[in-house]
Order: sequence, then structure tokens, then C-alpha cells
Amino acid sequence: MNIIVSGSLAYDRIMDFPGKFSDHILPDKIHVLNVCFQVSGMKEKFGGTAGNIAYALTLMGEKPFISSTIGHDYEKYFKWLAKNGISTEGIKIIEEEFTAGAYITTDQADNQITGFNPGAMKYPSSLDFSKLDPQQTLVIVSPGNFEDMVNYPRLCKEKGIDYIFDPGQSLPMWDAKDLIASIDGCRILIVNDYELDLIMNKTGLAKKDLLRMSGTIITTLGEHGSRISTAKEEIKIPVVKPSRVEDPTGAGDSYRGGLISGLVCGKDILQSSRMGSVCASFAVECYGTQEYCFTSEDFNKRLKTI
Repeated sequence: MNIIVSGSLAYDRIMDFPGKFSDHILPDKIHVLNVCFQVSGMKEKFGGTAGNIAYALTLMGEKPFISSTIGHDYEKYFKWLAKNGISTEGIKIIEEEFTAGAYITTDQADNQITGFNPGAMKYPSSLDFSKLDPQQTLVIVSPGNFEDMVNYPRLCKEKGIDYIFDPGQSLPMWDAKDLIASIDGCRILIVNDYELDLIMNKTGLAKKDLLRMSGTIITTLGEHGSRISTAKEEIKIPVVKPSRVEDPTGAGDSYRGGLISGLVCGKDILQSSRMGSVCASFAVECYGTQEYCFTSEDFNKRLKTI
């Protein structure tokens, strides 16, 4: 089965502020805010939705195909992908741009201030759908270039290709018409609780209406696991307890990798979602979104605990 992962590739620059932002912001001066936070250092990590999901899929033994764009500073990321056996064939290099970058500063109260430069993500990745076998392909459309996010669901439906729609943090950019069109016909709509509410507010549709269009909605609930919703029932999938919690960032992408791996192996949605929970449990144990790893023995041991 061909797994196409459409989304972003990014460098995450992660910084820690040894204090609290609130101690340095005067509430009555918010309208003239001018602050500088001296951080204790910076770590650069590989990230982006496409990179994170593909990494998880690779750990699951799959061979994902990334459809994305990257900037002229691509060499480090390409070396990392090659090291992990992930193809760069579908990644389009935009020579005049930097790779998308997130600059994330976290204070001692776990508050975050993030600056994001879309860079190469402003350009579509131009996936050639004519080369895809509809019966042997599953596409996940995750946050990345907005043109791709709007067009790929339509192209999947035209070609009869199953796709998972994962709008995530791109939701503020959508209008109701395009959002409904992308949800309508997807195999699975996957969102978190807040995003589901945002979709219903934007579209004016109830959850039952969204289920008629998508068939299945998976709602991720962070430390409370996830919820599978169909027209017939709702099933709660428990969280899998990690050995420790270092960083929850990227756990959602890891969940998607485990989920998709189960689907392409012929597992049902319940079994696949459990695999997603197991994969996510390893991700939160490491600082960074592509830092964790596990063996099949480790994975199966945790899977048996659900």
C-alpha cells in the first residue's frame, strides 16, 4: 500500500526561558508591548507534520512518501530522512526560501510564545496524482501548504483515492465552503476537541452532519486518549501510559502514524486507533518530535496493555 503524507517540513528551534513571561509583562501596557526574553539556549529539531507522521510510519515498518516543500537549507533534513530510510523523491526544493521554521520559547510555567516562518511552505508541492493507483493508495492531508490542503481532497475524490483529512492548526485559514468540500468524502476526519468545535462553528454543521460526510471522526483528547465516532457509536480509546513525559509536542502526529499503519495492514478502526495510542506514548517520552524510537517487541508489549 502506498502511503502519501502531505503536510509541512520544518525546523523547530526550541528555547527555554528561565522564568515566567507573566513576571515581565505589565497588563496595563499590553497595547505598547516591547519585551525581550533572554533564553538559556536553543535546540534545533526536525519537525513539520509531514516529517513527523512519516517518521512514525517508518518506525512502524512502513515506507511513506512525503509530498511537501523545503527550502534551500534542506541538506540537514535530507540527511536525517535518508538516515531513517525515508524517501525525499516527493519533496520539492524551493531555492529562494528557507525551510519553514517554528521558533518556540517556553517558560517555567509551560507557557509558550511561538513565531512561525512558513518559508517554502508557501509553495504547493505538486503531487502527480496520475501516477497513483487508487486501489493501493492512502493519502493523509495534514497541515502544510494551504493550496495543497484545498486541492488534494478534491483530487483524491476525482481519482477514487481514500484520504484522511487532518486540518489541524490550518483551520483559521479555511472558509466554510472549502472546509465542507474537503471533509465531504474523506475516509476519516481527525481533529482534537477544540478543532472539532471550531469546524462546527465555521460550517454551521452538527457532528452528526459531519459524520454523514466523513463516515468516521477521530477526536484526539491528549492525556485522556481519543474518541472514535461513527453514525452508530462512539468508542473511547484509552491513553497508553508512557514511562515518563518529557514533551507532548508531536504526539498527535505520532498517533496518526500508528493509526495509518494499522489501516494499511488491514486492521479495523478500533485496532488502528489503539496502535496510534501506543505510538504516541513513545513520542511523549522524548524532547522533540522525531527523537523517539522503539522495537516491535516494545510496541507490542504496550499494545497488550490496552
